[in-house]
Amino acid sequence: MCALAVLCASGYAQQAQSPAGGGGQPAAAGSTMTPVQRADSAPKGTLKNPYKDTDAAVVKAGQQLFQNYACSGCHGGGGGGGMCPAVIDGVWIYGGDDDTLFRLVAYGSQILQSKGYSRQAYENVVAPMPQMGQIVKSDDDLWRLLTFVRSVYHGPPECKFGCKSGGS
Repeated sequence: MCALAVLCASGYAQQAQSPAGGGGQPAAAGSTMTPVQRADSAPKGTLKNPYKDTDAAVVKAGQQLFQNYACSGCHGGGGGGGMCPAVIDGVWIYGGDDDTLFRLVAYGSQILQSKGYSRQAYENVVAPMPQMGQIVKSDDDLWRLLTFVRSVYHGPPECKFGCKSGGS
């Protein structure tokens, strides 16, 4: 059950720090918002990652955040899955666009569904995503973390940002 991530991550929350020299520029003015605050303040479909997955410094920072916030506890060290779905294979359960992924992590799957998002795909392991938006310290941390996820993506190239053909 991915809900265990909340318990694990909450123990790390006090220790989790944005890596020093994380590279890249801040996400935007006001990037000190929590992920939930950012998601609540933006209309559906408008959240866009300001970072590119080719920025090595941001990817490295995101990888450290992936570990610090205990994402690896459920999704595996490299994102290949574990007791929860892989995040690198092209099967985006709720969609693979920046807006949906950001809100999924911020809100968790149950709150995401209550806000009008619906399941688009299934994996062999599909557990609820816990609300990590109160654990991840800032929206900028979450964007860096998602940049790392994009950088290790190994699924079909046409599905990197979500499949339009119903495949994810």
